[in-house]
Amino acid sequence: MLTKIGERFTDLFKKNMPDSFVFAIILTFLVAIISKLSLDASFIQIIDSWYKGFWMLLEFGMQMVLLIVTGYTIAISPFIKNQIDKLTKIINTPNQVYILVSIFGISVSIISWGWIVIAAVLGRELALRVKGVHYPYLIACTYFANGAWVTGLSSSIPLLLNTENNYLIKSEILETIIPTSITLTSPLNFSLMLVYLIFGPILLFILRPRKNDGYEIKDLLENKKLQKEISIKNEAEKLRLPFFAISDKLNNNFILVLIISFMGLSYIIRHFYLNGFDLNLNIMIFIFLILGLFLHKTPIRYGIAMRKTSSNVSSILFQFPFYAGIMGIMIHTGLGEKLALFISETATINTYAFFSFVIGGIVNFAIPSGGGEFAVIGPSILEAVKTIGQDFNNQEIIKMLSRASLSIAYGETLTNLLQPFYLMLILPVMGAGINIQARDVMGFLVIPFLLFFVIMSLLITFVPI
Repeated sequence: MLTKIGERFTDLFKKNMPDSFVFAIILTFLVAIISKLSLDASFIQIIDSWYKGFWMLLEFGMQMVLLIVTGYTIAISPFIKNQIDKLTKIINTPNQVYILVSIFGISVSIISWGWIVIAAVLGRELALRVKGVHYPYLIACTYFANGAWVTGLSSSIPLLLNTENNYLIKSEILETIIPTSITLTSPLNFSLMLVYLIFGPILLFILRPRKNDGYEIKDLLENKKLQKEISIKNEAEKLRLPFFAISDKLNNNFILVLIISFMGLSYIIRHFYLNGFDLNLNIMIFIFLILGLFLHKTPIRYGIAMRKTSSNVSSILFQFPFYAGIMGIMIHTGLGEKLALFISETATINTYAFFSFVIGGIVNFAIPSGGGEFAVIGPSILEAVKTIGQDFNNQEIIKMLSRASLSIAYGETLTNLLQPFYLMLILPVMGAGINIQARDVMGFLVIPFLLFFVIMSLLITFVPI
């Protein structure tokens, strides 16, 4: 029954969901209209806010591009390809592929959300080797798995609350930091993590399509010879001159790679020694870059690998500014703050977490960045929660603030299943050379969204923190 319902949602999305860029344009119009109607913002104010926002995700967008290409470059190295070849001797049915990729994706996302790139590569390589895999559904499984990041080590909102002199403390909304022992290691967060790890793969297995006619990766390849393309090693050899040349010696020199890898490893060790397990985006990209360079052994091979893996990131380069523009309208017109203030007018001691969860999910459509969204709505929501809990002692208020913050984070992450922003992190890898769009994937995620909406609502309301 669930499978049939899922198929209907999939058909609905295929017929009606536009390209992700068109989605961003329509969302821009919608947020602008809401700003006009609810705040009486002028046309000039709206377009000024839109333009200011356009450049707010430049650093983040570049980080996404580097994360994708450096992670993908590692995955197409000879060593990793050999390991995946060995894995296919064990994993050789579509059902095994769905389960493995979802469990692996959830696990690595709990370590760091950017590691979903590794799961995306694993999924693609397994789909190339295992017959019968419904490829759009496998992409949906990978995208769903990335939602588990909110419970893990890179969850941006709990990490912000645990940061000394953060903007919430400077603005006197918080008196001191809220340690991750209250947020990330709380019974509430552990409960959701277990739901992802156990229930998530089971749900994806139940929802798997029973037919895959025309949806295997080989059917979707734009170039049917893509699987037999020349190897990076052979391509590097073809670039050699037919006579002795110093340039060829340098281009194919492993000693240069060893030296630069040693320098990189030295910094990585020092970083974690001084900062603990601080796995931020920059250090993650740096690790991927150094590791990929080492695995490809020579500078010229790494350059070829980077060229191959960076050919499909155009969607990030031109779509991120438009999403940032939507974010600018939300911030600079005051629309985001107004939505947050809604809580103080309607929420109670029993409902503030649920309202925080819902508003976090709604605002995520306009500001698809956990940290960015929290900067807009977090202060107003936390102030409202403090007012609601004014008769409680300080320890209880801290727990209320932690529950509200986690609720925002959970809502923000959950509604990613309904919008394609972070699918751009996966499609450049899994969709390279493939005739596939977001509308082919998103319909499979409606039932997981609905079930997890119910589960998360119950958890944030009743599980202790």
